[in-house]
Amino acid sequence: MSVTPLFEYWFVTMAALFVIVNPLTTAFVFVSLLPRASAQLRNRIARRSALIATGIFVTFALLGSVIFKLFGITLEAFRIAGGLILFGIAMGMIRKGQDEGEEAAGGDPHGDGRLANDISVIPLAIPFISGPGSIATVMILTKEAPTAWHVLLVFLSIVVTTGACYLAMIYAHHLVRYLGETGKEIVTRLFGIILAVIAVQFVINGVLDVYRSL
Repeated sequence: MSVTPLFEYWFVTMAALFVIVNPLTTAFVFVSLLPRASAQLRNRIARRSALIATGIFVTFALLGSVIFKLFGITLEAFRIAGGLILFGIAMGMIRKGQDEGEEAAGGDPHGDGRLANDISVIPLAIPFISGPGSIATVMILTKEAPTAWHVLLVFLSIVVTTGACYLAMIYAHHLVRYLGETGKEIVTRLFGIILAVIAVQFVINGVLDVYRSL
């Protein structure tokens, strides 16, 4: 098999998944949710969320259609539910800034381990890294892959994208290190607003998809 078509397919797959996941957005939300967390806790949360997202992508790439049919789930419902969850977290970030950002994520600012178990799954792994759009993209790319080599390239794109998300989350704090407490609170509230807008857009897209299917 020629290498060039494989490389072209990998490039298209990588570009599609990378753009939809957008590691930079995930990184800034990560910073906003954890303005005071220790480096060790941030590393643990970032690693856990990246691993969970990778597992979700691989699972849906292989069994996505079966899972949706088994539980009677539609992508539209998944999109709307994700939007509602994100909106609740965003409102907490906007109302009270840093502390509420951590509490709204379901965590403990004292770092007893519960924070890592909570926000690493929601909202970081789901729906920010492995959201409805990216899951649908992975399912489509895998379904349309003509050979096993192309499927492997989809998996490679998944690993590269989630790895980029991990690195972006780890190093994002360097961007806000010199902001001070007031600056961090402003960033938290600002990205709370952005998160709310993203959440509303999730819901709008889901409702529109349902309307088109009627």
